[in-house]
Amino acid sequence: MTTYDLIDEAVIDAPADDVWAALVAEFRGAKQWWVPHNTFTSVSGAPDAVGGEVGVTVHTKGSDKGGLKLRFTSRTVAVEPGRRLDIEYVSGVFRGPSSFVLDPLPGGRTRIAMHFTGRAHGWLKVLAKVADLGAEHSKGTLAAFESLNRQLSGVPR
Repeated sequence: MTTYDLIDEAVIDAPADDVWAALVAEFRGAKQWWVPHNTFTSVSGAPDAVGGEVGVTVHTKGSDKGGLKLRFTSRTVAVEPGRRLDIEYVSGVFRGPSSFVLDPLPGGRTRIAMHFTGRAHGWLKVLAKVADLGAEHSKGTLAAFESLNRQLSGVPR
């Protein structure tokens, strides 16, 4: 069984409250900074409340380029507003826990980290044997964090 234990992080040139608001908005479906790699839709409840569920689609070639789509659902299991969001992948092609942690830094900056500990499930277990899904996950996450930084810091794209 392929299990991933990845930590991807970046420093965002914005206060933690702004980063938190952008993270929650994205999980509600804002499509502001994680596209074209991932899109999110609220399934039930709020993503920043325990029990809230979010549908995730990973677009392997970009959200409007066709290609393979990896779909799964996360459920929020713990929240420390403005600081930490713990989720569990409960259905679809990934299962297992993951978390997002925000650490305020001097100068109004924030370190954001995603600890992805999901495991491939169903047909994705076969693909995981021939493709480096962990590297692709990190590549997409870091690109999203760069996009978030551009959005919140006002740096042009």
